[in-house]
Amino acid sequence: MSEPGLLAAAVTRLRADGLAVVLTGAAETLAYARDRSGHDPGDVTFAVVVAESVSDVQQVCRVASESGVPVIARGAGTGYAGGAAATEGAIILSLERLTAITQIDPESGVCVVESGVITADVSAAARAVGLRYAPDPASAALSTIGGNIATNAGGLCCVKYGVTRDSVLALDVVLAGGELIHTGHRSIKGVSGYDLTALFVGSEGTLGIVVGATLRLLPIPLGAVHTIAAFFETAEQATAASVGLFASGVRPSMLELIDGVHLSRIDEWRGSSFRLRGAGLLLVQTDGLAGSAEAALLREVLEGFGGETEVTDDPRRTEELLDIRRWTSQDQAPRPEITLNEDLAVPRHRLVEMVRLIEATSARFGVVITILAHIGDGNIHANLRIPSSEIGPDGALPEQAWLAADAMIAGALELGGTITGEHGIGMLKRRWLRAELGDVQYELQRSLKTLFDPQNLLNPGKVFLPGR
Repeated sequence: MSEPGLLAAAVTRLRADGLAVVLTGAAETLAYARDRSGHDPGDVTFAVVVAESVSDVQQVCRVASESGVPVIARGAGTGYAGGAAATEGAIILSLERLTAITQIDPESGVCVVESGVITADVSAAARAVGLRYAPDPASAALSTIGGNIATNAGGLCCVKYGVTRDSVLALDVVLAGGELIHTGHRSIKGVSGYDLTALFVGSEGTLGIVVGATLRLLPIPLGAVHTIAAFFETAEQATAASVGLFASGVRPSMLELIDGVHLSRIDEWRGSSFRLRGAGLLLVQTDGLAGSAEAALLREVLEGFGGETEVTDDPRRTEELLDIRRWTSQDQAPRPEITLNEDLAVPRHRLVEMVRLIEATSARFGVVITILAHIGDGNIHANLRIPSSEIGPDGALPEQAWLAADAMIAGALELGGTITGEHGIGMLKRRWLRAELGDVQYELQRSLKTLFDPQNLLNPGKVFLPGR
C-alpha cells in the first residue's frame, strides 16, 4: 500500500510522459479490480495503465519505483488465486495490448511473442506452419501467454507434453526499476549461469514483469487422435483406474477426471444424461502413429477396472466429449454460489487416498466439494461451492469453507503433495505457503523477492503474507 497522494503524483507524471491510456475513475477501473478467483479487494483506490509497448512498461516501472507506488501486472484476469487483484494505491499495469507474434521459426521449432497474446492464438499460428504449442489450459481461448507464464499454467495435455515452464526457452522481463533483461536462449539447450527463466515462470509478477517470451513448438503428432470416455460407479473407482493405466507402459496424451456432481450439472444445463452412466468419468486420449493400438490397450485396462467405455477417432465426437471437460472448468451455467477453486497435487500413487479425503472432508464440514482433475499428473481441482446466501456482507466466506480447505490442504501435504499445481498462490493461498515450504525455504524465497524488488513494489501482498 502506498502513501496517500503518491498514486496521484505518479499518474500525473505518467500522463505528462504521454502514456495514452491512464485510467483513474471508479467506473473506468472497475473491470480491472478482480480476477476469476472471486477474491473481493474491497473499496480500494487504484489506477490502470494499459501499456501499448514494452517502453510503456519500463516507464511505468521507473515512475513507480521513484514514487514508491506498487505495480500489479495483469493479462486477461483469468487467474483463480487473486494474483491480479487490485490493492490500495497501486497501478494495475495491463499488458492486454502487447499482442504481437513477432516471429515463428519452423526450422528451429520456436516462436517469439509478446506477453499479451491469447494462448489459443499462439496455438493457431503454430498450426499454420505445421507445429503446435503444447500447453493447453482450459482457459486457452481467454488467457494470455504472460498470465500462463506467471502461474506456470498447466492444461489437458500436460500428462504427456508438460506444463508452461517446459515450453518456455527465453523471456523478456522488465525489472522493478524499469530495466529490461533477456533471460534464457533461443537454442533448445543452454546452461550459462543460473536459470532465471525458470525462476520467473510461476513467480506471479512478484520478481519482474514478463513482456515477451520465446516458446518451444513441437511437431503435430502424426496419425489420428483417439479419445476414450470411461464411466465408473464412483470417482474413487475412476481414480484407481487412472493410476492403473500407467502400468500398461502407455503414456496417454490426455487423462482427465470429472466427478458425479459435475456430470449432474452438465445434465442440468444441456439436458444430457451423463450422470446416469456413473459418478466418475475419465477422458483419455492417445495420439501419434501408435495411437490406435495404445487406445485399444488402454480401453482393455479401463474395462478391467469396471469402466464402461466408448472410443472414437471422429473429430466431431471428440469435440463433444471434450466440451464436457471444458464446461466443468468454465462453469458456463450461472449458479447462486461462489467457488473456492483449489488445485492440489499429490503423487500419483496417493491419488485414491486424496479423493477419499476430499469426499470425507465434504461430509465432515457440510460443504459441497466437487472434484475435477488433471488426474494423469496428480493435479486435483477440489472446488468448494458456497451458496451466495452464506457469503458475508463483506464478501467473507463462511468459517466451514475455510476449515474444509484447511483440512484438504493439510491432507495433501501429508500425502507428499503441494498446495497448488497450476493456479499459483496469489492472495487466496498465502496462509498455507509456509506450511509447505518450511521456515528456512520460506525465508529464502522472501529474500529472493527482496533481491529482485527491494522496495516490494511488484505485486506486493501476493504469494507471501505481509510481514511474515
